[in-house]
Amino acid sequence: MSKPRSRTPLPAAPMEGVDESTWLDVIHKMDEVYTRLIDDEVELEKKNAELEQSQQFIFSVLTSMSDVLVVCNVNGVIEQANAALCELVGQPEEQLRGKLLYALLSDAQSMELARAAMENPGAPRSGESMELHLLDHQGNAVSVDANCTPRIGSNGRRVGTVWVGRPTAELKRAYHEMRAAHEALKRTQQQLLHSEKMASLGQLVAGVAHELNNPISFVLGNVHALRKYCDRLQTYIGALHAHAPEPVLQELRKTLRIQHLLDDLPSLIEGTLEGAQRTADIVHGLKRFSARDSEERTAVNLTDIIDRSIHWVRKGRSAPVDVDWQPGAPCMVMGNAGQLQQVMMNLLQNSFDAVDAVASPRLWITVACEKPGMACASVRDNGPGIPPEHLLRVFDPFFTTKPVGKGTGLGLSISYAIVEQHGGHLSARNAEGGGAEFLLELPLA
Repeated sequence: MSKPRSRTPLPAAPMEGVDESTWLDVIHKMDEVYTRLIDDEVELEKKNAELEQSQQFIFSVLTSMSDVLVVCNVNGVIEQANAALCELVGQPEEQLRGKLLYALLSDAQSMELARAAMENPGAPRSGESMELHLLDHQGNAVSVDANCTPRIGSNGRRVGTVWVGRPTAELKRAYHEMRAAHEALKRTQQQLLHSEKMASLGQLVAGVAHELNNPISFVLGNVHALRKYCDRLQTYIGALHAHAPEPVLQELRKTLRIQHLLDDLPSLIEGTLEGAQRTADIVHGLKRFSARDSEERTAVNLTDIIDRSIHWVRKGRSAPVDVDWQPGAPCMVMGNAGQLQQVMMNLLQNSFDAVDAVASPRLWITVACEKPGMACASVRDNGPGIPPEHLLRVFDPFFTTKPVGKGTGLGLSISYAIVEQHGGHLSARNAEGGGAEFLLELPLA
């Protein structure tokens, strides 16, 4: 601020024709003008300080921007650039000013896109996005996701263009890494899903082996009988070929019981085929359960899945458990049959394990359509129930209350994920009459 000037002293003698009151008025007006000048100078210096602060703020913002920024006039001449652009192209801002924007672009397509954006009279105020290729300080093309925004003057006309861009090389690399990690996670999830299924399958081996033993033993016994019948027929046919006398042939028929053999052959063959078919069905069921599931979703009968799951889990149990289950009409849901069977077998396996120490173990299984468009299956047991502190953790991965070697803690967690992928919901609660109850909700087909 300039130094205030001293006031003009009163004249020693009054001027002719001017009295003292007039002179005092003049001096008072001069003081007012002087005071106003001082106030205006202070206000001006304040405005200058605020302007410098604003300029410093804008400069700091432009400098700290990680995105590149360049301001051009209507002809595409660079008027201002930020530090990020200067660092990318390897040129100071003083050198960039006055250059055409096209000099920074690496290919004709980028130049054409930039020219069309800057010459577009109907460009939106929000700007338009495009991919341009800039030349970096090493002369390499750098892909930039650019946004072109028109710069409007005080008269409402376009006076230039503001370009803001973000190099996408790092983004693309990060996207590819994220995609690769996602694919690896999906593969790991599928492997975990299959491993858990194999663990469930291992618990069924004892029951399946017993179930296979019956038809195989039946087939084996029939084959031994057929082998004896074959030896008798060869002996009799040999006598026929040797043209043995009729009395000899009649004696052979009686001794070898040829007529009984012929009468018994159809039932032997039918029984052997039935045992072989039962064995094939069991093996086919095992293969179907152990096979890796595809992502294909079709209309499947939830009633059949429950029925089949009860059959398999029961076969793997040494102690009998009463299961209250009445298969009703088909209940068609949309999903993957193998995955849904795995879910149901996990629920049943947990319920069977929960009633191991109960004197009269019992399960209740029902299927209903309580919600519109949804099928609800309930699996309830008369075991001790789920402790309140465990209710919120039963579906957590690796959480289990079973002793070491009896469970991995993955069955319910994987089942929960499968049901969620099917657009359904899996929940657990303690039933009013005691025991635990699992509710499986799936969308109807």
